[in-house]
Amino acid sequence: MALLLCLGLTAALARGCLHCHGNFSEKFSFYRHHVNLKSWWVGDIPVSGSLLADWSRDTMKELHLAIPAEITREKLDQVADAVYQKMDQLYQGKMYFPGYFPNELRAIFREQVHLIQNAIIESRIDCQRHCGIFQYETISCINCTDSHVVCFGYNCESSAQWETAVQGLLLYINKWHKQDTKTSLISPSFTCLEPPHLANLTLENASECLTQH
Repeated sequence: MALLLCLGLTAALARGCLHCHGNFSEKFSFYRHHVNLKSWWVGDIPVSGSLLADWSRDTMKELHLAIPAEITREKLDQVADAVYQKMDQLYQGKMYFPGYFPNELRAIFREQVHLIQNAIIESRIDCQRHCGIFQYETISCINCTDSHVVCFGYNCESSAQWETAVQGLLLYINKWHKQDTKTSLISPSFTCLEPPHLANLTLENASECLTQH
């Protein structure tokens, strides 16, 4: 199975991904301002209001990703459409019995977390269909700015393709560190860049391997 090497990215997480969508502020402003009309029990109102107010922050707490929160615009649109559809359906109803409305909000929240997790991970797994350095455009969930993910695909069909892919990796690392190295790619000392050792390879230990030879 192909593996991924994520290069040159920080792992910091922030407020959430859905808040980067263009309709988020308008949608959640409506949801918050109409929450008092959705339950017969007054105790549901502050609970539901808190869930909505902390939606983005709690999303990031629940993602538990080992990779940076970088999502493509296409997948963000898909997640947002699914969440808004569920929320709009919930708000179309009249008042609900005690406990029902906040429980439904929690269910939508959990589904949204899973959708975001899957969206981010699927984009990374798609990298396995490439051989060598690959880049795709994303939105940073840290500050909602345009960003990109650079990864290393292992789906090489021949030793020649693999050597070319490793050459590209070396060039990328040299450029990233702004160093000019003249390391021989065919040196037997480069065991850390051979397929059996790549499962746990990171940018840091790859760089360490290169600078030691």
